[in-house]
Amino acid sequence: MNQVAPLIVTATLGTADQRRFDALRRAHYPAALNRVAAHLTLFQHLPPARGAELVRLLKSIAAGPAPWARVADIDALDRGVAFQVESPELLAMRAHVAEWFAPDLMPVDRAVPRLHITVQNKVTRAAARALLAQLRADFRPAPLTITGFAIHHYRDGPWEPMAQLRFRAPARGRY
Repeated sequence: MNQVAPLIVTATLGTADQRRFDALRRAHYPAALNRVAAHLTLFQHLPPARGAELVRLLKSIAAGPAPWARVADIDALDRGVAFQVESPELLAMRAHVAEWFAPDLMPVDRAVPRLHITVQNKVTRAAARALLAQLRADFRPAPLTITGFAIHHYRDGPWEPMAQLRFRAPARGRY
């Protein structure tokens, strides 16, 4: 069954950051639709037949230091709110994976993503605007700890974990 479920790749967050965004998601995401933890998606639909190859590639990337990252802003989604993440190093790592898997990328994964962590979605536009105003009132850009990569099988809602790979060294620079 795993061979037919597409693979999702996320950047894993440090414990404190994960707790913070999970709490925001629990508070503001509709409970019936909140099936996964807060996450930073890098790829939405990679081929499951190349899963072992993906693990090897991400493992080689994770052998180096973690990428520098920061929460740079908060943006409105169509019917939700997301924290925008700035990380040229993480985007470079993602570009390397995208190049490796180029023939198999779905259109959604061909474009360079705007890195973000969604804390609210599928609500009314008024509710989203209200949360955006509330969160922006005391928002300041802040470092974000990236600890590794996670690969999941997409199961039309919940995600089934496949692999977790941790960076061997913390991020360097810009803090």
